[in-house]
Amino acid sequence: MARVIDLEIGLPKSEANPELERITHGRPGTPFPHSLPRPEGYGFDNYERVFRVRGAQAQPASLDDGGLGRLVQDMDRADIRCGLLVGADNSAIGEIHARFPGRFFTLVTIDPTDGMRGVRELERLVREHGAGGIRVSPLYTSIPADDKRYYPLYAKCVELKVPVRIYTSMTYANDRPYDIAHPRHLDDICIHFPELRVIAGLAGWPWINDMVGLLRRHPNLYADTAAHRPKYLATPGSGWEQFLQFGNTLLQDKIMVGLSRYLLGSSFEELIGEYRALPIKDKVMEKWLYANAARFFELD
Repeated sequence: MARVIDLEIGLPKSEANPELERITHGRPGTPFPHSLPRPEGYGFDNYERVFRVRGAQAQPASLDDGGLGRLVQDMDRADIRCGLLVGADNSAIGEIHARFPGRFFTLVTIDPTDGMRGVRELERLVREHGAGGIRVSPLYTSIPADDKRYYPLYAKCVELKVPVRIYTSMTYANDRPYDIAHPRHLDDICIHFPELRVIAGLAGWPWINDMVGLLRRHPNLYADTAAHRPKYLATPGSGWEQFLQFGNTLLQDKIMVGLSRYLLGSSFEELIGEYRALPIKDKVMEKWLYANAARFFELD
């Protein structure tokens, strides 16, 4: 089995800060102090209806999932060399790198309204705690990624030679615009910061044609496939046809996989097997699973 680099490994619930989910899944913007109760199924609760994940979401944060220790064992069995760990608090990443050196990339979240304070905090986290860059999630902030308040952070990423991963897909949280994370928001970022290495997280579905065009247009723009079940990518009518066509040919060096095993409720091995079953040339799939990410993160 060839090595794998996973672009989306969820933090085990036993090691997560539940307050982060409460904040990120809350109302967009700044709520009023006496906000009224929201309608049932509104906002992020809509994900439970769309994806029928109520049972999974109801699992207690104290669930004995073995924590990061068991996660690393699972990674070893699946020959996953390392991966991008999502869900970790900024304050926890230094300890994670100390416990498991070389096994995880970590990206920090910075409030774009913090101005230069946020820029200095980003630099501190990168230099002192091993953070690998920043994560921008319009899904949570309701601020598009090309908002100029992010620009000082992007400039600092260029200076520090670290990438940014930007949530790029439709949102089902129905209290904010469905297209707040449309791939079009990446264009100005890549125009104004041509040296910035950008990962379009979740690959831009359902705007796949736009995503393919932007990947062709910008040399330092890449995409990962996180949060999408691989066995459905080749289903006729799924909308992924152009992504697979170009990902097998002209864009074969720009696609990385995000297994998202906790989200999809499957093992690493099962998901890797589904990728290998896609109508992608074997030598190209090795790039998707490992070589592209190894080059992007300058591992080899």
